[in-house]
Amino acid sequence: MKGDVARELRAVREGAGLFRLPGRGVLEVGGGDRVRWLDGMISADVKSLAPGDGAPALLLTRQGRIVADLHVLAREDVFWLELEASALPAVREQLSRYVVADDVTLTDRRDDPARLALEGPRAAALLAAAGADPSGLAPHAWRELRIAGAAVAAAAYGFTGLTGFQLFAPAAAADAVASALLAAGFDLASADTLECLRIAAGMPWFGRELDESVLPAEARLEAAISTTKGCYTGQEVVTRMRSRGRVGHLLVGLRFEGEALPARGAPIEGETGPIGQVTSSVLSPEAGAIGLGFVRAEDATPGASVRVAGAPARIAALPL
Repeated sequence: MKGDVARELRAVREGAGLFRLPGRGVLEVGGGDRVRWLDGMISADVKSLAPGDGAPALLLTRQGRIVADLHVLAREDVFWLELEASALPAVREQLSRYVVADDVTLTDRRDDPARLALEGPRAAALLAAAGADPSGLAPHAWRELRIAGAAVAAAAYGFTGLTGFQLFAPAAAADAVASALLAAGFDLASADTLECLRIAAGMPWFGRELDESVLPAEARLEAAISTTKGCYTGQEVVTRMRSRGRVGHLLVGLRFEGEALPARGAPIEGETGPIGQVTSSVLSPEAGAIGLGFVRAEDATPGASVRVAGAPARIAALPL
């Protein structure tokens, strides 16, 4: 397995990888009031999005804590909220509570479209080689491309810090689309490889770094929050934290000595005692034993020596 991941990492970093994402899903928001209503629910400036536009966003509690991280795709008559499928029930439940007299529909589409990701410096060139040129696509925007005869939505964002495109393919055509992309030169890559790249990029993930105990600024997710839009759930807390300019905890990179990996939740200790905990860890063939975690903001100094589950480690700047 380690040899496979090492080969896949090289292939993605030098070319581009194709990842299947069965753990991602889509919540569709429709109805005549969808623009005004959704703009009041999430942190993105929904009212500014024309069909073909996209944006990162967060759904927050009233206390400003993260229910889920999202990517919004504005389509002609609906919005697609792309997210981790395990978050979809909670997101739908929270949003449903605010549909009162509004003309709004919420549809779970986790099974169709199928989700694929293309990550790597040659992703755009190889997409063009497959007959689906994404040139000119702005970050987070999307365009309908034809791959293997199927209409596929391609959105310009990724999870690895490399050039990335997220594909939304008709479920019935997913295998044919994947085959056409592999024939064009993409390398099929595994979930283990994606995890190595995600952690090295410092990308927080729902269910690991992100849950309702975390504030956006703690996870360094300021880019998912519009500072110019009107009110939305949790905005008061977010604005107050921004005006103060400080947080109690921060997401940091971690480098562990040796190859032993600490479990999620393992304590991080500084000179005076506990300062945080590990949220993710992986043994990367290219970076060694690395991870992510939250520590007190005053202890988030790159290079600082700490102990994790009793073993030596260092705080590291992101990306790793």
